[in-house]
Amino acid sequence: MKKIIFLAFIFSTMGFTQVLIPKLPQITATSYLLIDAETKKVIAQQNVEASTGLASITKIMTSYIVADYLEQGFLNSKDLTVVSEKCWRMEGSRMFIQEGKKVIIEDLMRGMIIQSGNDAACALAEHIAGTQEDFASLMNDYAQKMDLKNTNFTNPTGLPNVNHYSTAEDIAKLSIFLINDFPQEYSIYSEKEFSYNDIRQLNRNSLLWQDDSIDGIKTGHTKASGYCLVASSKRADMRLISIVLNSASEKSRLQDTRRLLDYGFKYYQTKKIIAKYQPISIVDIWGGVEDKLELGPSTDIFITLTKPTFDNLSLEASKNLGVRAPVLKDSVIDRLDIKVNGETIQSVDLVAVNNVKRKGFITATLESLAFFVYSFFMQDEIN
Repeated sequence: MKKIIFLAFIFSTMGFTQVLIPKLPQITATSYLLIDAETKKVIAQQNVEASTGLASITKIMTSYIVADYLEQGFLNSKDLTVVSEKCWRMEGSRMFIQEGKKVIIEDLMRGMIIQSGNDAACALAEHIAGTQEDFASLMNDYAQKMDLKNTNFTNPTGLPNVNHYSTAEDIAKLSIFLINDFPQEYSIYSEKEFSYNDIRQLNRNSLLWQDDSIDGIKTGHTKASGYCLVASSKRADMRLISIVLNSASEKSRLQDTRRLLDYGFKYYQTKKIIAKYQPISIVDIWGGVEDKLELGPSTDIFITLTKPTFDNLSLEASKNLGVRAPVLKDSVIDRLDIKVNGETIQSVDLVAVNNVKRKGFITATLESLAFFVYSFFMQDEIN
C-alpha cells in the first residue's frame, strides 16, 4: 500500500454544460473596467490601458498617502495645519478653508473626500511635503511601489495637466490598495455629507443614496477627462470595483456604473472555496515523530465565476510521495489545481499546516533511506 493519501474534491459529477449569459449592456464611457476586488477577476473591460486625465479621482492616491502617514505615526488626525494663500485660492471644487486659519487633518480629509475640495487636497499635500510639487513626487513614488505602470501625477488635486494621467487598470489597483490597507480611512468615502465653516455639502457620489451596498469611491470631472466615476459595492463575499472614465455626462457615468455593477452581481459570484489551513491532502512523513502531515493553503482561497459554473468546479492535489522530517509550518509541500470542467483555471501552493519534528538520529536515517528507495521505485508509477 502506498504511503500516501491523495484527496480529490469533486463538487459535481455533471458533464460539461455550456454556460451562456447575456452580453454586457451598452456602456457609453470610452474606457471602463469591472473587477472583483478579492480575486482580481476581470468581468468586463474596454480600453483599460488607455491613458486619460484623472480629475478628482487623483484624490484616491492623496488620501492613501495621508492614511499611510497616519498609520506610520508621521501625522495625527488632530494635527493642525495653517492654510496657505495658494491653497485658499485653489480653483475648482472647495471645502472653503480660509487663508491663515488652522484646520485639523481629520477635517481636511473629509473636505477632500466628501466635498472633493481641491483646497483641502492642497493643504494636506503642503502639510506633508511642503509643496504640491514635492507631494506629487511622493505620489509617483507610491505609484511605482504599487506597480501603477501607466500613471503619473503632477498635483494632489487632479487639475488638468498633460503629464497627469492614469488608466482604468491602474485606478483599479490603487482603489483595491486603499480598501484593503486602510479600511478606516476608506470608510470616509461612504459618508454622505460634511459641514465645515457652516457650509453643508453632500458627497458628490450620488450612488450612495441609490444603493446601500455601494460604499465609495470617487467622482471626477474636467473638460479634458470627461465625467469619471470609481465605485465600489459589496454584497455577501463579493466586492466589485467599477471604473468608468470619460463618460459624456454626469447622468451617463451613473448609468454606466449601475449597468456594470448590476451585471456583475447578477451573473457572477465570488465564493470562499477553501479556508486558510483547511486540510486538503495528507502526505506521509518519513523520519518524523508524526506519520502523517496535513496540507492546506496558507490563505483563504476565493474564486469568481459565473454562478452556474460552480457546479463544474473540482479541486485536485498532485500526487506527493511524502516528505522527510523535520517540516516547518507554512513550508510549501504540494500544489492544488482548481479546475472547471477538467481544465485548470488556477493553481495554489499547499503548505504544511503544522510543525513536525524529526525522530532520533538512527531511526530518522533509516527511514530516510527507506524513503529514497521507495520514491525511486514509485516514481515511474506516479509519472
